[in-house]
Amino acid sequence: MQQILDELVARYNVPEFVDNDPVQFPRRFTDPRDIEISAFLTSIISWGRRAMILRNANRLHDLMDNEPYHFVTEGDIDSIDDSNIHRTFFGRHLRYALRGLREVYGKYGSLEAFASAIGADKDSDPAWQIAATLNKVFDAADKECHRPLGAEPTRCLPADTSASALKRFNMALRWLVRNDGIVDIGSWELLKPSQLFIPLDVHSGNTSRALGLLGRKANDRRAVEELTTALRHFNPSDPVIYDFALFGAGEEGIAIPGAM
Repeated sequence: MQQILDELVARYNVPEFVDNDPVQFPRRFTDPRDIEISAFLTSIISWGRRAMILRNANRLHDLMDNEPYHFVTEGDIDSIDDSNIHRTFFGRHLRYALRGLREVYGKYGSLEAFASAIGADKDSDPAWQIAATLNKVFDAADKECHRPLGAEPTRCLPADTSASALKRFNMALRWLVRNDGIVDIGSWELLKPSQLFIPLDVHSGNTSRALGLLGRKANDRRAVEELTTALRHFNPSDPVIYDFALFGAGEEGIAIPGAM
């Protein structure tokens, strides 16, 4: 099994992967603050067709004058109108995210410093702790978004993170924490790759079930924990390296020897 997975990693974890992946956007920057803001906001809209994601991520960055940190801290957030940015994500959702980020950067200086201040590196499930705390900060920063039950969600992070797979946020953390010199950026030092969880989606879930790595049918938090635990048997220090193998094979419909 490990040989199969490692061969798939070698196939998909290559520089060319970047050309058709949203990771290309945070990779455009050198300032760690630009990188983490771009990673967070790009991940928010990373669902659906790849071509649409890439096109709309360009639009999102254009709205920030391609200077994420400067726009978060000094830009005119209210100048962003309610035009559609990506599928069900509109200008009002971006304003909500930017106001929350402005609060984070004004108080902590960076997302990584925020994660450190809340003790994420000491938590067994850092992604869920960071996401849940960000929701509280974002809501407090934008009084308009104290939503009554049943009202429109923010489209940034799940309102209830406790059971969510946090696919997009786990992907953003993969970009920020892993530093393989190939695809992921590794601008954060707070967390170790061993603390990451798989960014589970339809493709990686289907491949994992075919390989017998995942028994749970739902793509939820319990499935993420089950799959990541299984992958840690093969690579305890960097289990999420297999995201490339599972996602790539699933997306391309590769027939995998030994699959169930």
